[in-house]
Amino acid sequence: MYFWAIDPPSERVQSIAKVTEKMTVNLNSYAHIIWDWNGTLLNDAWLCVDVMNGMLRDHSLPEITLERYREIFDFPVKDYYLKLGFDFDKESFEIVGMDFMIRYNNRQNETALHPEARKILEIIRDKGIPQSILSAREENELRHEVVKLDVGKFFSLVYGLDDHYAHGKTDVGIRLIRDLAISPEKVLFIGDTLHDADVAKDLGVDCILVPEGHQATERLTGSGTMVVASLKDFIELL
Repeated sequence: MYFWAIDPPSERVQSIAKVTEKMTVNLNSYAHIIWDWNGTLLNDAWLCVDVMNGMLRDHSLPEITLERYREIFDFPVKDYYLKLGFDFDKESFEIVGMDFMIRYNNRQNETALHPEARKILEIIRDKGIPQSILSAREENELRHEVVKLDVGKFFSLVYGLDDHYAHGKTDVGIRLIRDLAISPEKVLFIGDTLHDADVAKDLGVDCILVPEGHQATERLTGSGTMVVASLKDFIELL
């Protein structure tokens, strides 16, 4: 067990699961904000669907809608591929996963931040609270995207994975918390998936989920974690 783990969750974690119209988020309670990247700040779920549909056509498998994608996408992503109908006895997950990443990277320039992302990064920066990124994206590609979209100035640390297969990011998160040298109770993680909520629990940090990315609202609201409808709504809570 790592020294920063807490069990049971803090009272603040339990209380923010109960969302009301009058609820506010007191950022002054936190010494650091950690952001997920894909889906949370970067609006790329639509591209993931478009790229995957091209692969599904090539494999004579049924295509999906964005709504269906948000219903079945999960970590580890290998399980998501199985739900789509890929047979890894015929073609390995490594080959299929790399095919997706090549196609995605060829079109990555088509993506942009969510409309309110830059504004909220500015608000948090102006409050004097440092921010970092913890992503399941391959780290070199992640850093390239952050620079391309001109948001690198907002982040103290940018941590991704060392491969393209998105098995999970708990281990990287542990390293990030250690390198921040901040008590987990003073850290807030903002993401868009149940995996983000699980990672936050493993790290002992508070979490807020924003269902504008890769998983549906109905899935996120059952996580026991605070869910806000959009980054715009999150700004209004501050």
